[in-house]
Amino acid sequence: MSEEKPKRMAIIASKGTLDMAYPPLILASTAAAMDVECMIFYTFYGVDIVNKHKYAKLQVAPIANPAMPSPVPMPNIIGMLPGMTALGTMMMKSMMGKINWPSVPELLEICLEMDVKMVACTPTLEMTGLTKDDLIEGVKVGGAADYLDFGLDANINLFV
Repeated sequence: MSEEKPKRMAIIASKGTLDMAYPPLILASTAAAMDVECMIFYTFYGVDIVNKHKYAKLQVAPIANPAMPSPVPMPNIIGMLPGMTALGTMMMKSMMGKINWPSVPELLEICLEMDVKMVACTPTLEMTGLTKDDLIEGVKVGGAADYLDFGLDANINLFV
């Protein structure tokens, strides 16, 4: 009788806005609660999600985000007006608060407590001048080979 392969999920997080921080963290925490081994690989702007200087200040970029809810339909160009990023961020935080969803810092803590592997891309850190010391505690540093080593044995691979 052969051993059953453990369930695994590998996620690449490449965007560092508030609205793009939630999907990988929610998916990983949910999967971990279902006994799925998880890894989130943070690359390019996704590193902002685990950057201890930025993760609590992530914002929603309303420009080129046509799904952004608003009381009345607005042309996309309105998103370029001063203050619209702050307004969009405030709206999203308000919506999340109404449904009692945890904040990004809380979700990061939950994921780390549930042993979700979090890896920041080494070349991205080099490119942006960041170091491991700029990352929240518990985030490891690695490259594409680290992601692939985990992802090749994953049942689910996602790019967000």
